[in-house]
Amino acid sequence: MTRKKVENPDEPVTLTKHLEELRNRLLKAVLAIIAASAIVYGFVDKIYDHMVRPVGQLVFIAPQEAFVTRIKIAFFGGLFLSLPVILYQVWKFISVGLRQGERKYTLLFGPLSFVFFGLGAAFGYAIIAPIGLKFLLSFATKDIVPMISVSKYISFLTMLTIAFGVVFELPLVSLFLTKIGVVTPRFLSEKRRHAIVGIFIAAAVFTPPDVITQTLMAVPLLVLYEIGIIFSKMVSKQPK
Repeated sequence: MTRKKVENPDEPVTLTKHLEELRNRLLKAVLAIIAASAIVYGFVDKIYDHMVRPVGQLVFIAPQEAFVTRIKIAFFGGLFLSLPVILYQVWKFISVGLRQGERKYTLLFGPLSFVFFGLGAAFGYAIIAPIGLKFLLSFATKDIVPMISVSKYISFLTMLTIAFGVVFELPLVSLFLTKIGVVTPRFLSEKRRHAIVGIFIAAAVFTPPDVITQTLMAVPLLVLYEIGIIFSKMVSKQPK
């Protein structure tokens, strides 16, 4: 009678298994987005009406632009709707590379990451986007009339919303990396200058090319980085 070999959960995982795990997780995430997008497509008109309230009327300058915009709204709406599934797949993939004692943290950080992303997305959509639009449209004159393309506007709004959802994960990432021993509060404090430079570069990449919108993203990011240091100090294991 042969005994079944019991796998050691702390045994290193091969590159092949990592790639196979990544493929499975990506496939599940993509299927969730497709299914959620199909559901959201039935509510595209209502979502569109809510999104264009800050600017009123939009135009489209290409025959296919209005149709493509509907698909774009359905896709991004599906992305938000399937976010719990996506984040679950992300944390499950991360847990493969953790030790047995560290995997329990994914049960906590999974739901928290959804909450933090939701808060960031709401902050970007409801507060930052109207301020940025008001500033950018203030340059209109009687000779310079704004005619905003529907595709450009939807892309601007969704990318800004997603960007703020992602950056609001920063304190949670700092907390998680501290819990598994990758970083320390001292390390985060010492790298503050590098973080400031990186934050302004990220703000320039994820926002339109104007100083106001970039600052509106950079300032919350700086605050979130400091919050991340505070979180790190709260859970940091003091040396014996």
